[in-house]
Amino acid sequence: MLINTGLYEVSFEGQPLIVPSVGGITPNVRVGDSAFAFMADHIEPAVSVRHPDDRQNTALNTLACIGNEAIVLTGEAKGGCGWVTGKHGGVEHVMIDFSTEIMRKMAIGDKIQVWACGLGMRLLDAPGVKAFNADPDLFHRMGLDVKGGRVQVRVARTVPAAIMGSGLGRATVVRGDYDIQTFDDTMAEQYGLRELRLGDVVAIVDADNSYGRIYRGGAISVGVVVHGRSFVAGHGPGVTTLLTSTKGEIDVEVDPDANLAKILKLR
Repeated sequence: MLINTGLYEVSFEGQPLIVPSVGGITPNVRVGDSAFAFMADHIEPAVSVRHPDDRQNTALNTLACIGNEAIVLTGEAKGGCGWVTGKHGGVEHVMIDFSTEIMRKMAIGDKIQVWACGLGMRLLDAPGVKAFNADPDLFHRMGLDVKGGRVQVRVARTVPAAIMGSGLGRATVVRGDYDIQTFDDTMAEQYGLRELRLGDVVAIVDADNSYGRIYRGGAISVGVVVHGRSFVAGHGPGVTTLLTSTKGEIDVEVDPDANLAKILKLR
């Protein structure tokens, strides 16, 4: 009999697995890589940060926004600059992309300062669209436009809300993410889900993230893929919310280049 020691995950097919997972410094996993390229579960690209004090970590996860600048304050990589690329709920990590050269100089325990900006941002010309977790400059870099109160945004892929999993039920989306389930082969092929990349901007159709994450016909939400696939039931590549509209006042154009690696010029 297998005793759960905390090392094993059990896959959706009932297989016990021990594979790399969340946290740490991961120089061989970067934004722009395939979300399915690694034998890993919920793999987080580049550097994952968490404050040891839960209250301060809550502040970090709430205030930090995708596109914020981050600076290494200690160690051999002191002065190195990176960019926030996502927030991962459950473990409450903030992910930051640094160059491989900087990461190879870093060590566990190095201090990193995030220059947080973006919490509370409103789109004054599009009152029917709410913004979350985004540095104001990120939307400029994405080429986001507003016409007649509607937001136009480019996305790498669209995802149906019906297959969204872990992360549902939270009362807010100002931190964390929720997962795209990719276990149904027909759905995965129809939407090209196994071609998702870390950092892809995606639109979730019929999803309202205004006050938490719910299914609502006609709504639409836009977010960023922040961590890799999972073998565990109900999980998959995670999405941190950037935009949402209860009445679907977001128009999307599919563009394969809609990825943070290009938007933030990370690679």
